[in-house]
Amino acid sequence: MRRGSVPSVAASHEDEETSGATVPLHRAGPAQLRLKLLVLSGPEAGRSHSLEHGEYTVGKAPTCDIVLADKTISRQHLKLQVHEEHVLAVDLDSRNGSFCEGLRFSQLELRAGSVITLGTTELKLVPEDTRERSLLLSSRESFGALVGGSRKMREVFTLLERMAPGGSDVLIQGETGTGKELCAEALHQESQRRKGPFIIVDLAGIAPSLIESELFGHVKGAFTGAQADRAGAFERAGGGTVFLDEVGELPLDLQPRLLRVLERRQVKRVGANDYRTVDMRVVAATHVDLENAVKEGKFRRDLFHRLAVLRVTLPPLRERPEDIPLLVDAVLGRMGKPPSTLSAQTRALLAQYPWPGNVRELRNVVEQVVNLGEEALPEMPPLPGDGGPDGPRTTTAELELPFKEAKERLIEGFERDYLKSLIERCEGNISKASREAGIDRVYLRKLLRKHGLEDRDGGA
Repeated sequence: MRRGSVPSVAASHEDEETSGATVPLHRAGPAQLRLKLLVLSGPEAGRSHSLEHGEYTVGKAPTCDIVLADKTISRQHLKLQVHEEHVLAVDLDSRNGSFCEGLRFSQLELRAGSVITLGTTELKLVPEDTRERSLLLSSRESFGALVGGSRKMREVFTLLERMAPGGSDVLIQGETGTGKELCAEALHQESQRRKGPFIIVDLAGIAPSLIESELFGHVKGAFTGAQADRAGAFERAGGGTVFLDEVGELPLDLQPRLLRVLERRQVKRVGANDYRTVDMRVVAATHVDLENAVKEGKFRRDLFHRLAVLRVTLPPLRERPEDIPLLVDAVLGRMGKPPSTLSAQTRALLAQYPWPGNVRELRNVVEQVVNLGEEALPEMPPLPGDGGPDGPRTTTAELELPFKEAKERLIEGFERDYLKSLIERCEGNISKASREAGIDRVYLRKLLRKHGLEDRDGGA
């Protein structure tokens, strides 16, 4: 057991990179791996503990190597064995258990980036020389209409809390149905522009020939049908916020004009000669991988970098299943229904489903069940490893894989089986399949291509 902390010879620059004090435990030799534990949440949030080769006990007892003032953890809760490329975490028969990704463990191999939970304290293992700041987790379980108590969502809420008061433009990324519009509206409502208008421009739902006029406005006679002057979205949002939904769909020839708006806050109406100064904030959103779009020449690099100065990514629901009960209750609350409206059996089924359509799909299903009765709960395909007679099973080989890789394989298998069943039921009709699944048509086509189902499904 390693005891007796030795102060660092000199104050490191890393002290400035964390929100709290760095607490070195031992002097490091030149050839030793340097790791540290960042305390993300709990009473010790903001502190970090340096690790070297050897063993450390973690708990609330003063005799532990890493002492955490958390009443919900045991006196000697966890043992850490630090090796060359990993850290072995061993639970010391703690009362409340040790968890990783929502799963309780007795022994687990941790690598850089791993996050474990002890009571109300979350710890992240990172390299000692990392430039990453210790991101304190928000204590909130909602931000506007966004709901979540998981680590991933509280990290998102922390970023949004910091972004909202300022006037800088923001890029929101995430799959279809993750709540990007709700996120944009919440940023507006918690900003200094909350009293101004919130103008939504759905670039994926506007004909390409009309996008320019919608964004920048036009003067009378600029084109056939322009019978009067009209202000565009940027002018109409004066003092408020413009939400550009699916900004990845913006035509290449209009992207330089958007860049000028972002950099100079100037717009020129279609058919006009002069620029007008505008005062608004731009929040853009996309489910498209803009970095790949830049590489493929479909999106301007300078515009991407200007949009992405501040960005936040909303996680898919399958990566935060612990939030499903909160989300179900939130939907019921907005409908004026008590939590008891849904039976425990229905809630269990909802909690096990991976939700390819994310929060939007969950909301639609809950509303359907409330309005039509639980017998109207749509038939959901068997989950991977459910042990059904014809359903896929989790193999021994998959169980021996690292957790993240095994999880990704199961999700891949589920997606393919779900899509095959969906397309067969809808007889290859993509629009019908999109409505039935509660996911965007563009994303559905992307999934079909990903799993090699495009050709067999009628050129989907």
